[in-house]
Parts: sequence; structure tokens; C-alpha cells
Amino acid sequence: MRRSVLTAVATSAALLAASTVLVAAPADAHGWAPPGSGSGRGSTLTPRTHFTMAPDGSSGATQGGEGIPNIDSVKKTIATYYGDPGTGLADRTDSPYVREVRSVIDRETRQLRRIHDAAVRHGQRPAIVLDTDDTTLWTYDMEVADMHFVFDPARQDEWVQDQRFPAVPSMVGFVDRAEAMGFTVFGLTGRNDDQETATLQNLAKVGYTAFQEDRFFTKWTGKGASQQPSYVHCATATCTTVEYKALTRKHIEQDLGYDIALNVGDQWSDLQGGYADRSVKLPNPTYFLPSADLPGVREPRLTPRTRFTMAADGSSGATQGGEGIPNIDSVKKTIATYYGDPGTGIAAKTDSPYIREMRRLVAQQAPVVARQCSVARHQHRNPAIVLDADDTTLWTYDMEVADMHFVFDPARQDEWVQDERFPATPSMRSLVSVAERAGCTVIGLTGRNDDQQRATIANLNAVGYPRFSAVQHGTRTYYTKWTGTGASQQPSYVSCAAAKCTTIEYKSQTRAHIESRAGGGYDVVANVGDQYSDLIGGSADRSIKLPNPTYYLP
Repeated sequence: MRRSVLTAVATSAALLAASTVLVAAPADAHGWAPPGSGSGRGSTLTPRTHFTMAPDGSSGATQGGEGIPNIDSVKKTIATYYGDPGTGLADRTDSPYVREVRSVIDRETRQLRRIHDAAVRHGQRPAIVLDTDDTTLWTYDMEVADMHFVFDPARQDEWVQDQRFPAVPSMVGFVDRAEAMGFTVFGLTGRNDDQETATLQNLAKVGYTAFQEDRFFTKWTGKGASQQPSYVHCATATCTTVEYKALTRKHIEQDLGYDIALNVGDQWSDLQGGYADRSVKLPNPTYFLPSADLPGVREPRLTPRTRFTMAADGSSGATQGGEGIPNIDSVKKTIATYYGDPGTGIAAKTDSPYIREMRRLVAQQAPVVARQCSVARHQHRNPAIVLDADDTTLWTYDMEVADMHFVFDPARQDEWVQDERFPATPSMRSLVSVAERAGCTVIGLTGRNDDQQRATIANLNAVGYPRFSAVQHGTRTYYTKWTGTGASQQPSYVSCAAAKCTTIEYKSQTRAHIESRAGGGYDVVANVGDQYSDLIGGSADRSIKLPNPTYYLP
């Protein structure tokens, strides 16, 4: 088990050595620890880059918040991989994805003649079976530009019926060569019977000539003539993907008399279950369709990766390859497990791995912060603790997931803010109370804007933070960001490199202002935030990073 990263910077020699950062990141249950982890002396305020993640989401119970790939970083990594400049549209001509698929197909093309001839020598009729979505037809633009990684079957059916999908790079030529060499080409897709005609027309439109209706298998709808075929027997009323696809391959081999020399898919569940001499996995981190293997069948090589290297800025998409990018559906499930979310988008409010981690973190940090506040008060240094709002003092999970589905909407966020709908972040009322009782002034510093300040303070007061207020001791003690409208303008103490200030510029310079005479002459003994950008830039004796894999603000 790997504990989450707990970052602490202390300038008081009585507490910790000056300018050190403590990072708790022992090896996981398999003994694997990221390079540079350990006691953390000399570490910096930077996100983790090495992760262990099971595809089923179970790692959310063991890895801690910093050990879960941040979903915004995953999205940026996927965009880099597909050459998407931020529009949700993939680069059709060149990208790491295009180059990787080309490499896979070039390798398989060199094997085609050998595979074909070996089957013929054994008196077999060689066949190739191909999945559709992201094996022969490319869904990235639908998944990202249209659906924003939130699958909508009604929208998908519109794309299918409109035949809007381009071909997966390099695949048209590969299928053509296989057919010309003597392979019989079969299609085997999770699309349903109502979508078969449009799918075949889409395939033909983008250049495939080998797919024929009598060799193209779509899934039954359960309506009218579209019923489960007799050759598919499933353990429950709803067949798994592996049951449907593996038993259909069995039908092709045993009933139709072909040898499936090659089976190609972008999901592991396209390939599991046997009935193929060779399986080829195409990369696809944009969704994950899990399915248990057939009873008694073990295929350990046909399983997803569990260890990943990912930079927070998305740059790893240029280097890691598709299987080396954390799959976004697995990331979502891992986050749900961590927050005790049963799949509704609503976090558990009494117990979860996240709540337990927050409880441990606050129990560890509260006595240290209290001592800092008390010592600074006795030394007449006017101590203060500075806290971010979202996911530091107020908890946004239900908004981010149940309402927005990880697709941030500022208009919806403003509704939640003005309605004062956020609960307190677990255990944080205790930390704030301890700091206040020990002599620290409690100061808020948030990326929420000036129009949201009144509602934010009211929300904080309502959920158990009575000391947050706009002004204390004659100085401002709650800082929100300017809107640029009317009197809400960028303050003179913040100067930025570009017209739009970064989070770090805004927050670090505001902390410097808080410590200046004009800002009240406070000594910021502790700065608490859930984003690294809440903490970077100095003007705080100690920085405390709270876990949050649900978004990333660089």
C-alpha cells in the first residue's frame, strides 16, 4: 500500500529543518516504489508521476489521493497522444497515436503471409476477425469533442446512423492486404443489430471493401427478430462482452469451418476467451469495456497495464504509448472507490478511503500547526493560517461528479456557490478550529471570484467555520479573485507576466501581501490547499497539500 503524498514545508528550526519537504510514499504491496520516493527530504511541491492502478478501480481503496492519476492530467495526456490541440478533435495525419497504430500494423502486416500460409498448410481456411469501434472505425472525436468522455448511447446512435466515423489510421490498407492474401474477413462488434446497416455503410464509405453482411456480427437487441443466437450461452441473463465475442468466434471456427488466424481489437475484452491463433491489441485509453474471461480460462498476457508514468502537464502522451496512459474509465472508477461513491456521483459522507486519509492527515498536522500558531502568537508575529476554498474547506465532489461528470461548467458551479450547497471538507473544521484556538487568524484565499465571496463565506459559516469573514482586526481576511468588471479589478500588489494571471501568481503574491504591512502584517505559519498551485510561490512557513484527484489547476 502506498500512502498519499503529505507535503510540509517548515522554516522554523524548532519544528523542522528549514525549507524541507516531507513526502510519505513507501513501496506498494508489490514492492514497487516510484523513483525518487522515500523519506522525501529535498523533495519539491510537485505532483506524483508514478502510479499503480488496477483497471477495475480497486486501487482507490489503497493508493491514497496522490497515488491516483489526476483526471485532468489524464485528459491532457490523452489529448497529447491523439494530437488534439484542445478542441476534442484528433489529428488525422500525424500524432503519437497515429504513429503507434502504424507501427503495430506494419509489424502485423509483415506476419500476414506467414500466418496465412501456415493455416493453409494445415488444411484450414484462414480468417481475420476485427472489432469496429477504435479497431476499424475511429471514435475519438465523438468521445471527446461531443461527449467529453461521458458516454451517451443516444448521441452514439446518431453518429452511427449518420456514418460519421473516419477509419482507424492504417487499418483500411491492412484489411485490404489481408483479404487480397486470402484471409476471409469477419466483423465482430458490440454495436447492435439496429446499427448493422449503417456500420457497414460507414465502413464502405471510408474505404473498406472486405466487410460483408453475412460475415458481420452485431449484438442482439432482444426485440423482434433480434434475439440471442443459439451458439451463445451466458452465465446470467445479460451476456458479458467476452461471452458474446468469444462464443461468436467459437461459432465461426466450429460451425462455419474457419480458422481465426488473427483477432484484432482495441479492448482486452475483444480478445479474451480464446478461439483465435493470434490476438492483436490496438491502443485506446479513451474508454474501457471490462469483462470477465470465460470460466476456467486464464490469459494473463491479455490484461491491462497496472503501472504508469504520467506527467501532470500531459506531456507523457508523446512518449508513453496508448497502453502506458491510464485509461480514463479506470481512473473514474478508482476515484469513485476512493470517495466511497457507489456509482451515483455522490461521495460517502461518513466513511471512505478519502475520509480516512483526511482524518489521518489532519491528526498529524493539527498539533504542528497549533504549535506554530502558539509560538508565533507569543512572539507577537501576528500568526495566520491561509486556506483555499474548494476541496480544502468546502467539498466539491458531488458537484464535480454527479452534476458535471468531470466536465467543469462555470455556470453550474456558480449556481452551487450562490446556493451555498457545499459541505465541509472532511476533518478540516477541526484543523481550522485548532489553529484559531492556538492564536492564528483564519484567512481565506480562493480562486472563486469577488461576485462569489459573500455566498462562499456564508456557506463556510453555515457548515461549521464560524471564523471566516471578509474583514478581521480591520484588515481583509478573505481573498477572492477579481472579475475585471466595475470595482472588481486586479489589485496593485499582484503583477503578472501576461494579461491573465496564473493561479500561482495570484495566490503567492496575495500571500506576500498578507504578510506585508499593507495586508495586515501577518505571519503565514501554514498554507493549506488541495492543488500544488495553491502552495507554490512561498510566503508561508509551512504548506500542507490535501489529496484531490478530481481536477488539476496548474
